[in-house]
Amino acid sequence: MTEPDYTEDGVPTFDFVRDKIENRNLTTEAAAELAGDPQHVQDQFEQREEAGRDRLEEIRRSLRGE
Repeated sequence: MTEPDYTEDGVPTFDFVRDKIENRNLTTEAAAELAGDPQHVQDQFEQREEAGRDRLEEIRRSLRGE
């Protein structure tokens, strides 16, 4: 049975190969980030949390008509 990611001749399609390479790159980047400076990751998390709280407050103000 032929997989949809392969031609009838059993050759992988360009999209399949590209997706596989992109996924490997993303996995490598994620692993490097996790292995990196934990304080940097914590700082990024806190910045995102703060931005999320700010945006939520902005939405609440707009719903109150402020």
